[in-house]
Amino acid sequence: MRRWTVSPITDLPVVSDGEPGDPIWHPLQHALGIDTFGANVFVARHTDQVLVEAHDERESGQQELYVVLDGSVVFDLDGEEARLERGDALAVTDPTVRRRGRASTKGTTLLVVGSSAGPFESTWRAAHFADVPRPD
Repeated sequence: MRRWTVSPITDLPVVSDGEPGDPIWHPLQHALGIDTFGANVFVARHTDQVLVEAHDERESGQQELYVVLDGSVVFDLDGEEARLERGDALAVTDPTVRRRGRASTKGTTLLVVGSSAGPFESTWRAAHFADVPRPD
């Protein structure tokens, strides 16, 4: 078994949640063989695109980290607004916080990392990754 995997993000598979207006979604955790935390990159296809659907992590207990790699994102966090620009990071350490993130510009690129105490269990459906190969 490999001990590491290197790949340009743009070479990784793109998956969809099945909605026509979905952002570009690179499932890093699956494509790179990560089992202990979730990691995804979302890229806005247009201005004002939702990159993070409204949700909380009460059931999973996950904490989430959002890092703007390019562009800018406006988050709604339990009714409070946070504006993040390229290079900014947002940590949502309370799983009960309801959050939603919307790209301010086309091409906005957002890295999302999530983990909870214990083994990581993805809240995404396995069908999303049926065609994404895992590294050896």
